[in-house]
Amino acid sequence: MSWFAALRDTARTGLTLDRALTDPKRAVRGAVAVALVLFPTLALGGVPLATSAAMGAFIAGSATFQRSFRPRASLAVAAGAGLGVSTFLGYLAAGVPGLFPVLLAVWAFGAGLSWAIGPTAGVVATNTVSVMLIVVQLPVSALAALGHGLVAALGGVVQAVVITLWPIGSWTAQRNALADTYAELADYARRLRQDPTAHVDPAPFMTARHAAALTPWQDRHRPPELRGLRGIAERIRPTLAALADPKVGAPEEGPERDRAREVLAASAEVMDALARAIRTGDPVRLPRSTPSLTLAGPDDGPRLRGAARRSSRRLGGLLRKAADALDRGDEDTITTPVVGAGGALHKPSIGRMLPVAARAVRRQLQPRSAIFQHAVRLTGVVTVAYLLARIAGFHHGYWAPMTAAMVMRPDFAQTYSRGVARLAGTVVGVAVSTLVVQLVHPGEWVLAGLAVVCIGGAYLAFRTGYALTTVGISTYVVFLLGLQEGDPLVTAFERVGLTLLGGSIALVTYALFPTWQTARLGERLAEWLAAAGRYAAAVIACYEEPAGVRGRAVRSALLDSREARSELLQAMQRADAEPGRHESGLAGVSRRQIDRARAAVGHLGRAAVLLEAHLPGVESGASGAGSVGVGSSGAGAGVEPVVGAGEYAEELRLATALAAGALLTGRPVEFGAVREAQARLEARLASGVAGVQGDVVRAGTRLVGVALRDLERALRGSSGG
Repeated sequence: MSWFAALRDTARTGLTLDRALTDPKRAVRGAVAVALVLFPTLALGGVPLATSAAMGAFIAGSATFQRSFRPRASLAVAAGAGLGVSTFLGYLAAGVPGLFPVLLAVWAFGAGLSWAIGPTAGVVATNTVSVMLIVVQLPVSALAALGHGLVAALGGVVQAVVITLWPIGSWTAQRNALADTYAELADYARRLRQDPTAHVDPAPFMTARHAAALTPWQDRHRPPELRGLRGIAERIRPTLAALADPKVGAPEEGPERDRAREVLAASAEVMDALARAIRTGDPVRLPRSTPSLTLAGPDDGPRLRGAARRSSRRLGGLLRKAADALDRGDEDTITTPVVGAGGALHKPSIGRMLPVAARAVRRQLQPRSAIFQHAVRLTGVVTVAYLLARIAGFHHGYWAPMTAAMVMRPDFAQTYSRGVARLAGTVVGVAVSTLVVQLVHPGEWVLAGLAVVCIGGAYLAFRTGYALTTVGISTYVVFLLGLQEGDPLVTAFERVGLTLLGGSIALVTYALFPTWQTARLGERLAEWLAAAGRYAAAVIACYEEPAGVRGRAVRSALLDSREARSELLQAMQRADAEPGRHESGLAGVSRRQIDRARAAVGHLGRAAVLLEAHLPGVESGASGAGSVGVGSSGAGAGVEPVVGAGEYAEELRLATALAAGALLTGRPVEFGAVREAQARLEARLASGVAGVQGDVVRAGTRLVGVALRDLERALRGSSGG
């Protein structure tokens, strides 16, 4: 993509507005919390304290609109605490000549590194930089600095109190995450009718897992229908794949294939109904057109046989279990564990999160890290913008570094789309608010009221688009700072000019010192290959020890594989928006080869899913993690072990790990050791002692072999067979 096309597309993205709005009740609640802080502080403490308090309440409220499954009140308190500290230190540094730019640089670097913890932490930390710049304008005493820091933190506390006393859609995010999983399963079942080797989108499953990680309070109070359904969905996914795949399920053509398509269609309608019931909390209502074959026993008849019949029966049982769980809401009849056999997943406390966050940040302290490079860029643009505005003598010079801080993101597409949206939104917001001030000449209390209305509009537009949100935020800041003395018209021209300055510095800096995702595609692919190999090996090893405790190993490997695949897909999506041609980071490997290798690794993961669907003990429902039941007591009893599966699994795990290293170092990728292990396994299976399980392993490992051969060809650049 050329630079012109990339800039055009990112600008279009930044200025695009959706018709969706944030929940109006939540927007009003956030604005009410700002008003509860602003008006009393204005009456009791005057304009300076009111400005600090209102900015704290605004940013803390913004944190509660970020995508997170933690209680909103805790997000507001955490954001308020960060704002209080940044405000206090900023005011102290402002009283010492030359110290504030140093503090600003250090704080901006820390805010950039906070993206290692997650997007929510990154956004909130960046906002603390903006608040530090806005409220710190005049040197004050240490005691006054402490007061400003406390009232900024008070904004977060008030937001938390209002959220607690006025709960709105407390479980909406969790319901939507779980409902999206069942909706994706329904769509997956429909795709399988036409394409038996279709892939499922792992994103809803990953989101549902994050939503299932609860605080102790949430675990005690969540609706019963949200318990255990994610585990059922995890078991449905491989069962659908096993039913549709012609290698281990229904034949490719004939009456059995037609029957499998009927079962898949009926299952899709049932899962759509389950998704609606989960999302709304209403009872399950199956469409009248839904055939009874799914919930009443999907294989009443001779048309499905063998492994396909077993998958069909298992699918019907899982769907009945999910429907019964929603109808009764009886948590005693639902398997509740989330991770591994018998283990529930809980959110760690803030105290326990601190060491985890510190380790995440420490891992990014290396020059090649995208987060580290973002932190360096953010530090540079904020500090340079601040110094240029100060040297130029602008009274409101903070507006330039504030714009630069709000624009910068770790990747090209977000930085440029937000930059265009920020520039456009700020110009419109400043122009409108200045016109109102010039025509109406409102007093302090009217300005405060207008600020509250504008921030409510900004909250309402969070889902509409960043440009419209910026209009609301700009008018809010203008009305809030309009409480102080100054010529509104001169101030407006300064703010527009400083916005252009700060935004231009940010965009030019990223263009000169970019972090191209294309250069990291090879690393992401290697990580996914190694993770997919561990997942496939963990599943295959279970066939040799059907009564062993391996459920947790399979589950952990599956989650690692999903995470690695998601990171690769995100990197590829961001790379597609980047201008110019950039190296993939791998010697002699083109983007086309990476695309073909990605498809091959996807086939490897799918083979593991098919094998997982037929693990001994799955049909018993004993699986706590939703994937395998082999970790349960007695699971797999009476099932003949597949001798040699463990040896093959270890060879596969080691070979994929070595291939990932070879991929990064430019050495040839080959899987000769795996083919030799497969030949030994096939020789053992020729006796037929393992029965049906042996047939499943034989078919699954052959699919693994095909995937590995495709990977070798992709990385050799060969298109031949």
